[in-house]
Amino acid sequence: MVSNRDTIIAPATPVGNSGIAVVRISGDQSLSFLHTCFRAVKSVSEYESHRFYLGKFHDATGDKIDEIMAVYMAAPRTYTGEPVVELHCHGSRRIVSDILETAHHHGIRLAQPGEFTYRAYLTGRLDLVQAEAVSRLIQSSTEFSRKSALQQLDGVLSRQIHTFSSLVKNVLVHIEAWIDFPEEDLPKESVRQIKGMISDVHRQMTDLAATYQKGQYIHTGATVALAGLPNAGKSSLMNALLQRDRSIVSPVPGTTRDTIEQSFQFNGIEIRLVDTAGLRGSGDLVEQEGVRRARAVLDYADIILLVFDGSASLTDDFVDLVHSYCNCSSLLIVNKSDIVSQRPILDFYNGPVVHVSAKYGDGISELKDKLVSLLLEDYLPGAEPSYLTEQRHYDALTAATGHLQRFLSNVEHVDVDLLSMDLRDCLHELASITGQVTTESILDDIFSSFCIGK
Repeated sequence: MVSNRDTIIAPATPVGNSGIAVVRISGDQSLSFLHTCFRAVKSVSEYESHRFYLGKFHDATGDKIDEIMAVYMAAPRTYTGEPVVELHCHGSRRIVSDILETAHHHGIRLAQPGEFTYRAYLTGRLDLVQAEAVSRLIQSSTEFSRKSALQQLDGVLSRQIHTFSSLVKNVLVHIEAWIDFPEEDLPKESVRQIKGMISDVHRQMTDLAATYQKGQYIHTGATVALAGLPNAGKSSLMNALLQRDRSIVSPVPGTTRDTIEQSFQFNGIEIRLVDTAGLRGSGDLVEQEGVRRARAVLDYADIILLVFDGSASLTDDFVDLVHSYCNCSSLLIVNKSDIVSQRPILDFYNGPVVHVSAKYGDGISELKDKLVSLLLEDYLPGAEPSYLTEQRHYDALTAATGHLQRFLSNVEHVDVDLLSMDLRDCLHELASITGQVTTESILDDIFSSFCIGK
């Protein structure tokens, strides 16, 4: 990021023709710029903070550009913590461009991506976790992703990290009190208490780190692949889940020869559904390629729907298929329940089983519920503790738990000054999550992913 002493400007709404557009200005020159270029309908000698004024905006030559609403917000009660002006003009590309050009003439530069939020971080209005949540909130496309990002913006995760830090600091203070007495060992009773405290916070941190995969499902969705032998009804099942004809359905085995993808949202999570070719040996080169692509998808899918034709006899090929993916997260789907006279014995599979009729839609709602339950388990949006959603948070928290594990392994065997190093390393990792300690390159990586104007 460049100097935060500059006054910056950027459109806060997408560029394009619309009813209104919002242009945001932040920095010490924002109010003087408003006085210079804006003429309120009712003459104003001093703008009251957080109040809208109707008037005309003029360019550097004095020509009128547009009739707008303007609001001045005094620091620190602003998004950036600095003086902020917002200009609400008509949503014309030309008008927005003219306002930006006028600002440039007055020494106000265009903001870089994420620079408004970066300044909110620098002024202490947001910590780094909350700043990242702003980007997540803008990108959210489902109910769960929105609620989770909002929860993080409200400081739920930050409070958890601060709680971990406080607990570790309390132990560190106790440990360091003994460094001045090298001839004495820590009392056994104190060692037991310290081990108990660190074991407890280690468990809590490990549990939080374990939520990272679920957090990814919440924010980026999950890939669910349909797998099975030819003519098991995978394409019909995909159409039933999507409630539209996306895959070609035919009684001829091997109709699907390529992967077919389509996303849908259910109960607040986005699911990318992938239909694949029937898995069998074939002398047809095209079908062989379809099987190869199917197996490639199954290797990275988050959940595999193992589709079985319930009206057919159970074969070794299907049992082998199930065993091939027994270590993956999966659901066994018995299709064609509308024509099944007797349910098959599936004792070779230990996971959940759902009986459906893709043709008539029976069991589809139950299947969707099972999918979401398998992906999110007991996730409740709005409840604490939160879920990790950022790789950076996961890596730092994993490193922090590693330092605590080393402390627990060494607490009865090494000097107290070495023990204090493990705790200090843990605290450093935790502080890097909230941004109390960080590097310029990390900040650049985080804020460069933001849109301009935020």
